[in-house]
Amino acid sequence: MAQDDDPRTTVSFYSNVDPEALQEAVRQGKRWFTGLGVVLLILGIIALIFPLAVGITLKVLFGWILIVAGAINLWHAFQTRTWGSTIWNAIIALISLAAGVYLAFFPMTGLIAITFVLGLTFAAQGVFECIMAFQNRKTRGWGWLLASGLASVVIGLLLLLGLPGTAQWAIGVLVGIHFVTSGLSLILLARAV
Repeated sequence: MAQDDDPRTTVSFYSNVDPEALQEAVRQGKRWFTGLGVVLLILGIIALIFPLAVGITLKVLFGWILIVAGAINLWHAFQTRTWGSTIWNAIIALISLAAGVYLAFFPMTGLIAITFVLGLTFAAQGVFECIMAFQNRKTRGWGWLLASGLASVVIGLLLLLGLPGTAQWAIGVLVGIHFVTSGLSLILLARAV
């Protein structure tokens, strides 16, 4: 058998897995599906109640991630001084540090950029959720995955098209809706088997 024909190395749009095996896998992980669904549902409701706070929190968290990454990169630049690209590595680190400080310490700034990235993320995740749904279309409850994927695509597009005016509240509201739909889809998928 040629490597291209080997089912272990071939990825297709439609899964070749037995539907009963998929249902059994969901059945065995039912508590995990339900637990994750409940957690996402609760986080989604919190985000819907406090959208601006969630938006600022996500932005500040991203800022701190950039600060840590920049600091590590700057440390690396000084540890590898004999490397020909040390100066460029240090410049990249300083850019990450500056962007991180800007996002982490100035709460109302940067929401538009974060909103844009979040919109792209939701749209991409929605596409992949739709692919997962079609791969599992022979399994009961697959429609919930499709609904979640379509909702994520719509949310992502609404987020992108509403810029810049919606940036202050949209992040929290859309994260909330996204988490609620993802949580419900996992809970309903687990209940369907």
